[in-house]
Amino acid sequence: MHIHILGICGTFMGGVAALARAAGHEVTGCDRNVYPPMSTQLRKLGIDIHEGVDADQLEINPDCVVVGNVMSRGVEVVEAMLDRGMPYKSGPQWLAENVLHDRHVMAVAGTHGKTTTASMLAWILEDAGHKPGFLIGGIPANFGESARFGDSRYFVVEADEYDTAFFDKRAKFVHYRPRTVILNNLEYDHADIYKDMDAILWQFHQLLRTVPGSGRIVMNGDDENLRQLIEQGCWTPLETFSTADDTDWTARFGDKVERHIGIRGPDGKGADTRWKIGGVHNLENALAAVAAAASAGVSLEQAVDAMSRFEGVKRRMERTATVADIAIYDDFAHHPTAISKSIKSMRKRYPGHRVVVAIEPRSNTMKLGVHNDLLADSLEGADLVWMFRPDGMSDDFESSLESLGGKLRLFGDYDRLVNDMSTRVLGGDQVIFMSNGGFGSARQTLTALLQRTRSG
Repeated sequence: MHIHILGICGTFMGGVAALARAAGHEVTGCDRNVYPPMSTQLRKLGIDIHEGVDADQLEINPDCVVVGNVMSRGVEVVEAMLDRGMPYKSGPQWLAENVLHDRHVMAVAGTHGKTTTASMLAWILEDAGHKPGFLIGGIPANFGESARFGDSRYFVVEADEYDTAFFDKRAKFVHYRPRTVILNNLEYDHADIYKDMDAILWQFHQLLRTVPGSGRIVMNGDDENLRQLIEQGCWTPLETFSTADDTDWTARFGDKVERHIGIRGPDGKGADTRWKIGGVHNLENALAAVAAAASAGVSLEQAVDAMSRFEGVKRRMERTATVADIAIYDDFAHHPTAISKSIKSMRKRYPGHRVVVAIEPRSNTMKLGVHNDLLADSLEGADLVWMFRPDGMSDDFESSLESLGGKLRLFGDYDRLVNDMSTRVLGGDQVIFMSNGGFGSARQTLTALLQRTRSG
């Protein structure tokens, strides 16, 4: 079958393309902006990518058009597809029908930590010899790819609550029919789609309605919104996790620098190991992954041991360079909760060092001003903050940041921001670039500038 994917360079749709190619289909696609690393990965798979959203590309007459949620009515290729009566499906629907339908699907859902937790779970299964398939919204370092078809019945999917397509406004995850579900946490987000927390809870409740009674739900027992979700109805055995002692699965650090972890299961037995990452949020992610892996028969000891070999995820507090004792990191954090946790984790890992942050608030929720009351507080733990101000921010954006005082540097130009950073960062600084986009290549530009001016 020949499938043509609209919006192929997005992380999710690019993963769908890779899975379709692995399943033996002919795959082509298009996007408004064709850019690495996804374009490079897809071309290595022999997938032709058309740049643009014009109607002419449909002259190849594919058997099915798979439509990404970046596409909307009024886009030329979408209108042509509809006018010509071509068969079409959303990415999640195609994935469910062609990849997930006969698998034990393990879905990782929640506001924060989905990518890291899904990567951990896939790695635990791999380390245990299960050779799982997966589709993850990032690149786990242990695999070097965001999607794999896999050679077993197990499939790990990052279960996003964003809407499915212009013709299907349900959350993506309602298509996946998982047997094992991780519920990491739940906060208000995606304000461009959901008007309030109740609307998000309703979508998550639809997910719970699809999980069989013979399955398993692994839930953060400390999250009030998740407890409220469960009260709406749950028909599946539930296990809770947290770093407290009053849940089925618990975990704690064995040292101050968070290099040693211990995890205890529902039967009271425990296991411990050293690992390469840190942060309470990552300990919670690991705990959820270990608990979920038990539903695939992986023992606690096996799962915890696998975490000692977990290498992390690209763009999740990834150290990309060290220049003149200045450490530079790339981090996907773009919600106040995630921003705060990243800063606290870095400060705990490197006591006595300055933690400085460059942040690009580019999500739709940020631009709508929904998080204005929380953003300044989330950055309070940083020693210096460089804030890029994208076009389209809410009118009260600047005033909401006044509490940061002299530690805030605000710019509307990437080059000016980088030049200012280059004059103020010091040896020993831990410099974190935070964005869910490319940040105008500011991190790479600063690295190159420091290499020219501080090295040698």
